[in-house]
Parts: sequence; structure tokens; C-alpha cells
Amino acid sequence: MLSQHSKDIIAATLPAVKIHATDITGVFYPLMFERYPQVKAYFNQAHQQQGTQRQALANAVVAYASNLDRLEVLGDAVSLIVQKHVSLGIQPEHYPIVGECLLAAIREVLGEAASDEVLAAWGEAYGQLADLLIGAEEQNYQLNAQMPGGWRGERSFTLQRKVRESEVITSFYLVPSDGGALPEFKPGQYVCLILQIDGQTVRRNYSLSDCPGQQHLRISVKRETGGVVSPHLHDQLNEGDELLLTAPSGDFVLNDNRRPLVLLSGGVGITPTLSMLKPALDSGREVHFLHAALNSEHHAFRAQVQALEQQYSNLNVSYAYSSPLPQDSDQPHGFFDAARLDELLPAERDLDVYFLGPKPFMRNCYQVLPTLGVPAANLRYEFFGPLEELSA
Repeated sequence: MLSQHSKDIIAATLPAVKIHATDITGVFYPLMFERYPQVKAYFNQAHQQQGTQRQALANAVVAYASNLDRLEVLGDAVSLIVQKHVSLGIQPEHYPIVGECLLAAIREVLGEAASDEVLAAWGEAYGQLADLLIGAEEQNYQLNAQMPGGWRGERSFTLQRKVRESEVITSFYLVPSDGGALPEFKPGQYVCLILQIDGQTVRRNYSLSDCPGQQHLRISVKRETGGVVSPHLHDQLNEGDELLLTAPSGDFVLNDNRRPLVLLSGGVGITPTLSMLKPALDSGREVHFLHAALNSEHHAFRAQVQALEQQYSNLNVSYAYSSPLPQDSDQPHGFFDAARLDELLPAERDLDVYFLGPKPFMRNCYQVLPTLGVPAANLRYEFFGPLEELSA
């Protein structure tokens, strides 16, 4: 339990920390990577360069310090952090490293205002948060290990099959190298790949793009121009190669409500919605599958969705091509803007809407759907970065 003295100090210094939060996290990451280069593999360096990780951490620090007496309001945010940490394989011994470097960054940015007493209070608060996260993560590690086919830590998988789905997306079918069983993951979850690229260990999370109950785990990866991991997977990973995976994680998962379901995706954001699609259809729910792509050459899994459309009467499918090719005259052109969504959504707007895609696509969904009468509580999405980037 955090002492009242520390709470008072944090309350008094929180305004200064809030003003300088991004400066603090901007100092924190380079400092930690310099002092402890072994932790660099746990962080996506593209997010580091873009500044999204820095901003997200700044927001998290401020949110935590602002709610020390009512941590329950941070439940969703804490769950998201726990799931990401478990997927990446974060361990208790990593927390002192973060604490040391975070306090050092606060001292460097705030200068004399960051007295020993102030740093002690923030250190105590960080310790409370670390204990909370470590406990929750341990519970998840144990659950992953105890479920049939589950495991803890890293497990070797073999690339069984590699399938080109579109001009930019390729699917990778992965099977346990030990021939063992697979867990019944939740539709919408992701796995973390641990790879050796140019002598460096890198970790990346990818959504599972097939429904549970298969004899494989499938991820479908878009080739990112200038990326590190996606070109390696597309060009260097061959059938028969082995790589390490952590157990499925994530809470952007299909719920079991009976309300009509809208799966709204853009580009490679289709991957988790594909995992959700067949289980939702099998449950008998009314499902609206809306997918936006540049054109037919960039449209992945069209044949798979069309086959399901023929099989299930409770499935309604609509597409939108923003940069259509001459051969795309049979598909609607443009975007899923407010007018198009208003036309396609059921008249009764008590819906569950799951949406995922590029940032502009997600910003449009986040802003438009509530204006069309969809309750904010019924919107589900995964987004790495400050929420302000969606609401701006």
C-alpha cells in the first residue's frame, strides 16, 4: 500500500511530470537501451522512431499517477499492458531496470525539483505498479501453461506452409516442432514471434488469422516498406524453418453476445476479424463483414470470405476499394465514410463493432460510429499509441 506521504508528494509534483511526460520518456528509452542493451529486443524500434511508444508510456505514467486511489478505473489499460507483456515474455527481473531508468529520466528532466524525497515517492509508486503487473502476468503465464496444448515461455514451431494472399500479404502456417497439441486460443488473439535477424533478437506480435481448432497457427503478414521483420518473413523464412513463439495473448477477442456483429477492417487489419468470422457465424449471430482495401491486387482472403458467404445466410459482406484498378468495376469504390456506413449498418444500432486497420481508417471509425448511433461501449478496437490520435 502506497504511503499517504508519497501520495501527497506525487500529487504535488504530478503537474510538472505531466507537462514534461514526453520529455521524460524521451530520455528514458535511450538511457535504458544504453545501460541495458539486452532489453532492446523487447521493443519495436519502428515504434521508437515514430515516437508512439514514448507517447503511450507518457500517457500511462500520468494516468497511473492520477488514479492512485482508484486503480480500478485503469482496468482495461492494465489488462492491455499485461497481455502485451506476457506475449513478449517480460519477466519480474525486467521491472527494476525500468524503475531505475525511469527515475533517472525524471531527475534529468525535472532537475532540482526532483529531490531525493520526490524520487523516493515516485519510486514507491512505481514499485506498487510493478507488483500489480508482475502478479497479473504470473497468473496469465500459469493459465497459458495449464490449458491443454498450452505452454509457458518460448516454444519451437516449424513453418509448414507459406501462402501468398495478395500483392503485399503472405500467410504463414506454423505447427509445433514437437508434434504436440495446440491451445484453443480466443478469436482475435495474437502470438509473438522471436527471430534472429542479422545477429539480433527481435520480437513481433502478429494476429492469428485463422479460427481456433485447426492443426496449425496462422499469421498473415503485410510486407512493410523499410521494415525489418516483415521482409525477413516474406523473403528469408522458408518452409521447414523453425522459429520461436510465445503462447497466444490479447483481449481484443470475440465476445459471446447475441447482438448483431460488425467486423470492420482496413488492409491487413483483416487478420483478427478473419479469426472471429467463422466462430461468430457458427454461433448464429447476424454478421456484417466490411473490408476496405486499395484494390483487388491488395485484397487478401476475398475467396475465403466469398465461400463463407455462400455457406452462411447470416453473413453480409461489403467491400470498398479506395484506389481501384480497371478490372475492379464490380466492387464499390471509395471509403467506408459516414454515409456508406449509415447505409450498410442495420437500422437497429445496438451492435457490436470490432474495427482495425491503418490509423486514418481507425480514426474515421472511432469518430463516425458514435454519430451513427452505435453505443461507445459496443466499440472494440486495438490501437498502439495515444488515444488522442484517434479522437483528434
